[in-house]
Amino acid sequence: MAEGRPLRLLGLHGYRQSGRRFRQRTGALRKALRGRAELVLVNAPHPVPGGEGDGDGDGDDPPRGWWFSRPGTFEAGEAAPAPEGLEEALSAVAAALVEHGPVDGLLGFSQGAALAAMVCSLRARGDPRFPVAFAILVAGFASRAPAHSHFYQEPIALPTLHVVGDTDAVIAAHLSRELAQRFVEPVIVTHPGGHFVPAAATQKKAYLDFLDRFCPGQGQAGTIG
Repeated sequence: MAEGRPLRLLGLHGYRQSGRRFRQRTGALRKALRGRAELVLVNAPHPVPGGEGDGDGDGDDPPRGWWFSRPGTFEAGEAAPAPEGLEEALSAVAAALVEHGPVDGLLGFSQGAALAAMVCSLRARGDPRFPVAFAILVAGFASRAPAHSHFYQEPIALPTLHVVGDTDAVIAAHLSRELAQRFVEPVIVTHPGGHFVPAAATQKKAYLDFLDRFCPGQGQAGTIG
């Protein structure tokens, strides 16, 4: 896979973010992956109601979400009885994979990581809309919504790297570890920080070691001193 070119990762941002703002927050990661993988970032389909006026965004780049646990709001730990918007999110990912293809894998953060895990589940079942080979899930979690339980009924047989922040106050570490256990042979790397995408030496090595499984012959070409 990806012989002679960098891997291409579709980046799925967190709740109340956007593709543009996620790009701004992943500069260190993109530098660490330079030559080995490129990150293509897309917007979630749903603007967060009221987000334009709270300082989190502007009219041209409102905060967005992949789905809502209740109308217009989201809480990761809520067992939402009637979540809204997930099908549109899955359709948006499928469309992005076509538009930006060939895409090799996913990189999701927070709610985007939770969505990426769902995509992995569908891919493992043979859904042709999602031709990805792996995922990197940063600060991920499993949806508590009963309507989403089918994504986790069987161990998900797709290679994943799970990045866990020991002091994450938004998505607690145990939630990310719980998500990892939904997968067959997950790789887990921790960092001492909170709710962000880390790119220090330890995590950089973990990213590159994981990606090397999918880009044979690349060697150390992408290593940045």
